[in-house]
Amino acid sequence: MASATGPDADSERRNVSDAAGIVVLGLCAAWSLITAALHDGRPEGVLLAVLAVAAGYASGRISGALVPVAAPCAGALAGLGLALAEPHLAPGPQFVVPLGHAGATAALLTVAAGSACCAAWAATAPALRLALGLLAAGITVTAAVLDSSTGFVLCTAVLLCSLAAGRLRHRGPGIAGLGLATVLVTGMSWALAGNVLPDGLTASLAGQLTPHRIQLWQDALHMAHQDSSTGVGPGRFGELSSAAAEALLPDGKPHSAPLQLAAEQGIIGVLLLAAAYGWILHALWRTTRSTPIALTAAAALTGLALVASVGNALSFTSVSVGAGFLAGLATSHPIAEDASRSRPDAHARGDRLAP
Repeated sequence: MASATGPDADSERRNVSDAAGIVVLGLCAAWSLITAALHDGRPEGVLLAVLAVAAGYASGRISGALVPVAAPCAGALAGLGLALAEPHLAPGPQFVVPLGHAGATAALLTVAAGSACCAAWAATAPALRLALGLLAAGITVTAAVLDSSTGFVLCTAVLLCSLAAGRLRHRGPGIAGLGLATVLVTGMSWALAGNVLPDGLTASLAGQLTPHRIQLWQDALHMAHQDSSTGVGPGRFGELSSAAAEALLPDGKPHSAPLQLAAEQGIIGVLLLAAAYGWILHALWRTTRSTPIALTAAAALTGLALVASVGNALSFTSVSVGAGFLAGLATSHPIAEDASRSRPDAHARGDRLAP
């Protein structure tokens, strides 16, 4: 019989984590439909994002179990290719920094760098590990070449976190710190929208984020206060925001995922978004993969969360798929590990049965 910390316990943890993810994503989809019905909204965007995350997660779990090194390597190359092609693939107005495709490019490069680092940690051959590490460094350099300062900073942070993770024995404090960073950045965006920060700090941040983005956030917060329970309805921010209507190239988004959900789906929508992020961090904390892989994926996904809290990255399907794929890779259970664990047990049983 397996012990409480053996394979049966690992399988039970994975089943509980998967069930929690299904519930959270299902609630996100259901709540978008409910709020859309109440306010004549358009839930298609939210439903597409939920479907993209779920599809990416399932693909990552399956491919990570079958080819734990090749899958994240392919994901890194795909993310790099999409980051290069994103402005030409997505329809609609081509926003310049710091709105629009700039955030999607930074998010894709961050996820690609995280995937390359995960592939390096999964590899056993020193030469292959070095090559995959160089791939991650190359993605970081590409961010600088593309003039994506946010992507360069986040890719560099992922690389440093991945290197530091190799020296850590416990992943809990690291994952908790990454979660705290997301909370702080999200809180900053809400504080800017509510105009509660000191004037000097507000002016400095507004100069980096642009006054137009701050006006979008203020409109989103105003809508959230009007109907804090259900919001104004999915997809209706652009119709009701004066700042969005005055933009030269309006896209109907407040360029902050938490504030958009607060405006369009109320406080419950924000709590569901937080639950989805918390579920991913919990799954990475409980995964049977190595600590460097878990922390590297957590760092990359936290970088994506930071971009989404002050930008429009989650409006791009490729970003949502990439996030789900990386989370699935880092929580997969490689079949080769099961085989390597079972062989010693078989030998031991053979020794006990031998005359």
